[in-house]
Amino acid sequence: MSAPTHETVLRSATKEVVIGHDRRFCLIGERINPTGRRIFQEQLRAGDLSAIERDVKAQVEGGADVLDVNMGVPLTDEPELLSKAIRMVQQLTDLPICIDSSVVEALDAGLSVYEGRALVNSVTAEDDRLAAILPLVKKYDAAIIALPNDHDEIPMEADKRLDLAAKIIRVATEEYGIDVADIVIDPLAMPIGADTTTSLVTWETMRRIRDELGVNMTCGASNTSFGMPDRHTLGAAWLPMAMTAGLTSAIMDTRTPQIVDAVKAADVFLNHDEWGTAWIAAHRAKAAASA
Repeated sequence: MSAPTHETVLRSATKEVVIGHDRRFCLIGERINPTGRRIFQEQLRAGDLSAIERDVKAQVEGGADVLDVNMGVPLTDEPELLSKAIRMVQQLTDLPICIDSSVVEALDAGLSVYEGRALVNSVTAEDDRLAAILPLVKKYDAAIIALPNDHDEIPMEADKRLDLAAKIIRVATEEYGIDVADIVIDPLAMPIGADTTTSLVTWETMRRIRDELGVNMTCGASNTSFGMPDRHTLGAAWLPMAMTAGLTSAIMDTRTPQIVDAVKAADVFLNHDEWGTAWIAAHRAKAAASA
């Protein structure tokens, strides 16, 4: 018998987004992140946040439901930079925000200026990380993305990932009073360029998390095609396959119509877009825009 499934509610000041197993897939725009973007890093170091405006616009237009905001730039005051960026994003869009940092002080600063109910990205299964981040999640009534890896390794077996996911859920709910619905597990999507069997383990992990734990899931979808040619086609195939295994959201680049359209089409076939109303409405809007 499968576990009951849960719904994760995120909010901005004026908008609510619900992630759930019977709902349309939640697209978390990944672009507001300086990792691997040298020019963006230099701009942020100089106090120039103008690129954020372009990134927000492009991802909202591409169909993002939530925006991930990461300000991990070396040699900057990350707490200050992250709180500035979150204030700015809130002025530009009504989408809820996923606050993304490994620095506890930065998470605290970001959560303190956020108006709504954020998703926090992320925590791992190490005891010290759980003890550092879960009290903040509870304090600000946020939801949390949790990765089932620990000090030792990123486990390559589904069993070990399930054990660590269950541990995180147990600690969060029993020791910190966090609702199980507010824990979103990242089943760990690895690059297939190094090993083409990695997705098989990830999908097995997803199916078992859905059936045994019932919680929502997300992952960094772009990781899967890293180092491979024609990454958009790979992404457009991988995400619908992951959705059938139970993935309910992904941190992804919503500027890529090929991938976004594949996700929206999968929603129709999974009956998460009843009568295909969203699909038909989007098609009509595109036709009207081109006319």
